[in-house]
Amino acid sequence: MDIVDYDRALYYTHRSEWDNLLVLMVRTKDQILSKKIEYFLHAYQFSKDYSVIERKLYALLRYIDHANEVASSVPQQENEHVIQV
Repeated sequence: MDIVDYDRALYYTHRSEWDNLLVLMVRTKDQILSKKIEYFLHAYQFSKDYSVIERKLYALLRYIDHANEVASSVPQQENEHVIQV
């Protein structure tokens, strides 16, 4: 899990930077985050019903909040790139 992806998703959503959110959707390794972003952007672009857009946005924000909590509770290894023999 990369906390930076969740922070970026939250920032881009808050600032309505949909192009950057789309790029993040493609580049992130978190497939659930990618799908949540895809569903929200699709609803935002094509839905005429504001309640659908709102549901997708809240689902994305709830997932970001949940993923941030889980990622911050897992201790990060400082030397992930070091191969232990």
